[in-house]
Amino acid sequence: MAHGKDDQLAQVQREHWQSTYRIHPEMYGGLPSAPARHAAEAFRAAGARDVLELGAGHGRDALYFAREGFTVQAADFSPVALSHLQEAAQTQGVAERVDTVVHDVRDPLPLPDASVDAVFAHMLLCMALSTEEIHGLVGEVRRVLRPGGIFVYTVRHTGDAHYGGGIAHGDDIYEHGGFAVHFFPRHLVDALTEGWQLDDVHSFEEGELPRRLWRVTQTVPR
Repeated sequence: MAHGKDDQLAQVQREHWQSTYRIHPEMYGGLPSAPARHAAEAFRAAGARDVLELGAGHGRDALYFAREGFTVQAADFSPVALSHLQEAAQTQGVAERVDTVVHDVRDPLPLPDASVDAVFAHMLLCMALSTEEIHGLVGEVRRVLRPGGIFVYTVRHTGDAHYGGGIAHGDDIYEHGGFAVHFFPRHLVDALTEGWQLDDVHSFEEGELPRRLWRVTQTVPR
């Protein structure tokens, strides 16, 4: 876990997200994100059967993966969000393909080595995580993926309109409206590919600002 100032920021962010999920139980709607739709195609092409989603929230993407036939483990640090996800899985008839786990990604992933076919994380890596914590997390993702396993993640980058504004927390982390974001420079994306095969870095926009993001696809060499 993080310590000192970083730990204080992490706790504030955890409480903020919990409150947000309680107040806005459908804040992202029920439709899957565009990165999740892309990931499902990439996972299927790679022969993946099981998916770990990190930062699953209310589960719009986890539920989509389950409806697409994948077995899904949805992880998030918010029990509130995961309870909504479980209810929705029951309603949609996919509960048998969805497991949930309350987990803070600053800690090691609660999975054995080489036990997962695919990992998905939409804007999870660009939350209030230090660069050191991000490297640690990607190392954990590589540990739990099988050879040939695929990792698709998205992050807001330093070309985003919010970069450099709001409350500065250091390490390219800026806070707007109570939400802290770690904006990625390209060299951080490249550094996170060490020991991986980098398949694609795709630029896209999302939301009303709009947010500017990269969708990164990388694979564990066989």
